[in-house]
Amino acid sequence: MPVINRIADLHADITAWRHDLHANPELLYDVHRTAGKVAEMLQSFGVDEVATGIGRTGVVGVIRGRNGGAGKVIALRADMDALPITEKSGRPYASRNPGKMHACGHDGHTAMLLGAARYLAETRNFEGTAIVIFQPAEEGGAGARTMMEDGLMERFGIDEVYGLHNMPGIPAGQFAIREGGMMAGTDEFAIEIEGVGGHAAMPNRTVDPIVVGAQIVTALQTIVSRNVDPLRSAVVSVTTFNAGSAHNVIARTARLSGTVRTLDEAVRDQVEARLRQTAEQIAAAFGATAQVSYRRGYPVTVNAPHQTAFAAQVAGDVAGVERVEIGVDATMGGEDFAYMLQARPGAYIFLGNGDSAQLHTETYDFNDEIIPAGVSYFCRLVETGLPVR
Repeated sequence: MPVINRIADLHADITAWRHDLHANPELLYDVHRTAGKVAEMLQSFGVDEVATGIGRTGVVGVIRGRNGGAGKVIALRADMDALPITEKSGRPYASRNPGKMHACGHDGHTAMLLGAARYLAETRNFEGTAIVIFQPAEEGGAGARTMMEDGLMERFGIDEVYGLHNMPGIPAGQFAIREGGMMAGTDEFAIEIEGVGGHAAMPNRTVDPIVVGAQIVTALQTIVSRNVDPLRSAVVSVTTFNAGSAHNVIARTARLSGTVRTLDEAVRDQVEARLRQTAEQIAAAFGATAQVSYRRGYPVTVNAPHQTAFAAQVAGDVAGVERVEIGVDATMGGEDFAYMLQARPGAYIFLGNGDSAQLHTETYDFNDEIIPAGVSYFCRLVETGLPVR
């Protein structure tokens, strides 16, 4: 089952939708034009039910199969929001909204899922129900969690959920997936150090928070190298260090901040605990104090075993088994689809974008040539997972 012929016929239409979305990027939850267009198109396709305002600006479409939708429910998800980047791609359909850009390919994801919705509504070649989810605020706004809080899974009776993301560097149209941790949990920390300020010529009368902070920065690097199992992955990065305002004054306070990335919830707990202990105890050893604030961001994106194997099989049907990498290396980037995978079994897959600029850069663009593969993958998930008997 290669790329579906009908979807190949729709390629030009879907590309035009994608270019329109690309030219009109919107941020976080403020995706009113995009969501409105998605809802209007779903209705024009004859989707059975279109729900708006889920997770503030999310859109959900319900497509019932030939048996009236009885039985299993499979959901497909795309993200709609852009990034606060000024585009320099030079494309004729480049952003018309200054300082906003589809620099992660969410325009492509949305267009592909719209294509899948059109095809599935036309053909109904399945038994059960297909749900198409168009989510706002993936880029730091936890839109998936907000949709979940609005009862997404329960309201639509979702049994399994699947998502995809384009990936530069993977050959165009190829797929890559792994069981378990696919993308990292993304956490942030800040450490407020308080010492005793004073004259730089009299350091013996001070507790220098810069010296304390320097020791903490160095010690934090040992969490991964000496505390985390070397067969598991973690990243601890201190990315800011702020203290002092004059060359002859030892400051009273200093502030560090950074990020933690992990692919396992147990490792996540371990790193947070060790980070707190390390900062607080080193500060105490110097006669200073350290207040640690730790904010957990997106969870680890965990692909369920059965659904991962199923997704890989479907991708192989579309692209050929030789063009599906199973067991691809995980990435330490984050993805809020993780919230959906915590609630329901499913899988997240990468679709190669080819030799393009990297994600989140001002010259990136989604590769329109991969549209048929992505749309066919979405559709085959439904037709294979909900077969007509």
